[in-house]
Formats: sequence, C-alpha cells, structure tokens
Amino acid sequence: MKENFSVLLANYLRARFSFLSITTWEEDRLIRDIKEVCYNPELIKTTRKVYTWSVTEGLVDEDGKGKHNTKQPLPALDQIEKTEEPSVFILKDFHIYLGGENRNPDFNIVRRIRDLVSVLVNSPVPKNVIFVAPTFSIPLELQKDIIIVDYGLPTYDEIKKVLHQMIEVNKNNSRIQINLNDEEEEKLIKAALGLTIQEAENAFALSMVHDGKLDINTVGHVLAEKQQIIKKNGLLEYIPQDPSMEDIGGLENIKRWLRKRDNSWLESASEYGLPAPKGLLITGVPGCGKSLIAKSVSSLWKLPLLKLDMGKIFSGLVGSSEENMRKAIETAEAISPSILWIDEIEKGLGGTNSSGDSGTSTRIFGTLLTWMQEKTKPVFLVATANNIRALPPELLRKGRFDEIFFVDLPTHKERKEIFKIHIEKRLKSDKVKGNFQLRDETYEKLANVSEGFIGAEIEQAVISGLFEAYSEKRSINEEDILKAIERTVPLSITQSEQIRSIREWANVRAVAATLQDDRADYSHVVEQEEPKEIPGDEDIYRSRGGRTLDF
Repeated sequence: MKENFSVLLANYLRARFSFLSITTWEEDRLIRDIKEVCYNPELIKTTRKVYTWSVTEGLVDEDGKGKHNTKQPLPALDQIEKTEEPSVFILKDFHIYLGGENRNPDFNIVRRIRDLVSVLVNSPVPKNVIFVAPTFSIPLELQKDIIIVDYGLPTYDEIKKVLHQMIEVNKNNSRIQINLNDEEEEKLIKAALGLTIQEAENAFALSMVHDGKLDINTVGHVLAEKQQIIKKNGLLEYIPQDPSMEDIGGLENIKRWLRKRDNSWLESASEYGLPAPKGLLITGVPGCGKSLIAKSVSSLWKLPLLKLDMGKIFSGLVGSSEENMRKAIETAEAISPSILWIDEIEKGLGGTNSSGDSGTSTRIFGTLLTWMQEKTKPVFLVATANNIRALPPELLRKGRFDEIFFVDLPTHKERKEIFKIHIEKRLKSDKVKGNFQLRDETYEKLANVSEGFIGAEIEQAVISGLFEAYSEKRSINEEDILKAIERTVPLSITQSEQIRSIREWANVRAVAATLQDDRADYSHVVEQEEPKEIPGDEDIYRSRGGRTLDF
C-alpha cells in the first residue's frame, strides 16, 4: 500500500499536477512519506525541497527556517508563486478557508488558487501544492483543479515496526514481560490494522501499563482502542466479546463451521490459497439463538464485533442515507479484520422492490451488494433474518454469503443443554440453590415437558421460576420451573403457520444449524391428539428445514 502511494504521488508530482489533496489524521507520517518521495531520485527525476505551512508558523522549510509574513493564506500563496526552486508545499488545515461543514469559502483565496494553477503548470521549475487535513471539501470552483490522492492507514509492516520498536525499548525492563510467539505477534499486528500509528502505540503502551505484559491479551487493549473509532462514527455499535460459544446450547453444525474458519485472515491461511470468509446469513425461528451466534463469533475469533442498525442508515436528507451506508462500510473496513453484524436485515432491505421511499432502499441495497461482491478487506458479515421471504433474491444467490444456516426449534438434546446453561449460570448462591439438584435427570425432565419451546422461552421459564422463589424469600425448586413452563404458550403454537413457512423455504435452500445426530435423537416423542398442542420432536423432525453438511 505504501509503495503504491509513493509511486502514485511521484507520478502526480512529475506530471506537474498543481494542487493535490490528501485526507488523513496522520500529518507527521504523511509528511515523512512525502519527503521520502521528494528526496528519492529513483522515484522523481527532479528532487524537490519540502516546505510546510500552518496558520501558526507560516511557510517553513525542512530546517525550520520560516518565510516572513506568511502566516496568512494569501501571503503564503504569493510566496509559493515567488519561489524559484523545485519545491513541494504542504499546506496544513487549509480547508477552513475553502468552505464546507457550514463554513462559507473565502472567495478571494479561491480566486488566488485558480490564478496559481496556470502559474505552477508553466513555471520554469517544478512546484506542487499539497493540502493536508483530516477532512477536505472542494468548492465547486476548484473541483477541476484539485486532485484527491488516497492515503491509507498504516500497513502491516509499519505496525510491526512500531511493535518491534516498543519491544526493543522495553526488553530490559524487569517490570514488563514480553511473551509473543510468531503467530501471536501476527494476530496482534492484524488486530491493530485500522489504527493510526499513534493509536497502535497507545494500545500497546496501555497493555504494558495495565498488567505489565505485552502478550496475546494485548489484543483486548487494541480492540478497546478500536472501540473509540466506532463510538465516534455514530452509525455502528461496538458489541463486547460476550457471550462465548459455550453459552449456546446445541447448534453444533454452525459452531463447527465457525471453528474451522478461525484465524482464516492470518498469513497461514493464505499459504493454503484460502480467501478470508465472506460471511453468514442465519435465518430461522425467532428466539432460537441467531443473535447469540452472531455475538459469539467475536468471542471465538477475538475480533471486534460491529452492529449496523439499519434505522441509523436511513436519514431524512436526500442522498445522506447512501452516504451513511458508505461511511459504515468504510469504518468496518478501516478496523478490519472485523465482524459486521446486521440484525433482522429484512427490516432494512425488505422494501427494495417498492417505490415508497423514492428508491433509497434500492440504492442502499445496491451499495451493500456491490461491497459484498467486491470487498477485499477481511470484514466478516453476519446477517440474521426472521422473515427470509422478505429479502431480495439477489442477496441470497451463491457467492454473497459463504453459507445460509437455518436455526429451528431446539431438539430434546438442545433443550437439555439450554436448561443447563441458564440454570447453572444463575444458581451461584447456595442459599438460592438449596436442595435443587443440578443433575442430568433434572434437565431430562425439564426438556421432556418443554417440547416446542424456543431458547428464549426456556430462559424465561428459568427466570420466572427464580422470581417465584425470590418473592417468597426461599430457595428455588423444580416445581417453580415446571409451573412456569406450564403457564407458557410457546411460539410454536402462536406462530405455527409462520414457522412452517420458514421451514418449507429452508428445506432446500439452507443448511441446518443443528447436527444430524442431534436431530435424530427422538427418544422422548409425545403423541399429539389435538393439532394445537405443542409439537413433539417427531413432528419437528418431519418438517424441520435445512440441509445437514458433514463438516
């Protein structure tokens, strides 16, 4: 990336482009890179002297010698015209005079810049002006005269150099332990990609100050630094690395798929010719663990999880919704490798075939599709959907996602696991637990009487049982949970038609999130006499959608 920038910049300078604009927060790093180009005769035929300008110092050369009375923009532009040696002039924060962000441009300065264009092009010695600022709006009058040059964030090698410098400086410090093997170092550097040099240094330093170590746990401090970037963006929400895969009952098929793709963004995966995975679409019955899976990927892979709220993307201003989507994507890519989660994606993209919003949904959808197809940064997209039929067919075709998984009602075995997770997570106090037996027979009984329950209903049954015990200031017993189950009318009854429709769709289009062996465990079949009663495992199996892959 740095080599491409250096060559591109050298070509612009040699071609006598008068005005360039580079947007970055890293002034010092950029100026250093510009000087390397200007002083390198292999890149640029005529080497150039580098001047910097700021409103506080005026025009200053590389030796710190300033040009008198050049702190104001017009005298500085006059001095650029008068200079008679090959030069590059770096103007810091000059954008404040050119308008944008509710500022009106100074038309005297705009006119002076336009006058300078032909002067610089026809100058007997090569001279170029580079505007450097964190943001830059080009007024209409100058849009044909200023060229925008992309300047990326620090590369892998630059972050690695910073890390090695910090290790070298602190290697003899007895208060700091440095414990990184080659793979852990690669993970740490990859985690820091998307940060500026200063932000990466801050994260490494914070880790050493916090616990006196520089090791694989430093990744957590790096992700905390990235969290600041996400908060400032406003369009994305940073989701902490919680829960873990151990907090999910069942769904072993999708868990196995995800575990096999852990570390797939590292160099070791590229040796196998493997690309970074694109993403997953998870559909199925509401309340059965789709969002939980999305959250747990972050904990498993130790990557930042960003949640995209489609409601924040849509804005009242014409054109701003599309810009919001582009900014959200840019932020996800800037801190990659990362995970981007779009929850209930059908609510944001379900109206792409209507004209009620003047085509805004369609344009946003097009931006997302193009990015999904062409993205090169390791951003893993996790989309969850309840009503899969509301999604546009273009999103579901092969190649958009690596796989589409279907999450159905929990099987008997999965219900046992879910009960165990929620009961053992909450019964930490001996006073509350009392004589309640945390054993397989208990979970077996609860699983038997909760056929057709979704995971969320199982959790609420446990919580309701605990409230029952809490209200009477006593320990919980099995009967409290059994009563809560008895009082619950499960989703499998209230939305049986919708669930059947989802299963029919998934039967040939999606992969079952549950292993075949778990689906085949039907030792507790309940014969149903009335069609409205809770379906037993056998009925679930007959209509259960989703193919099973042998991973």
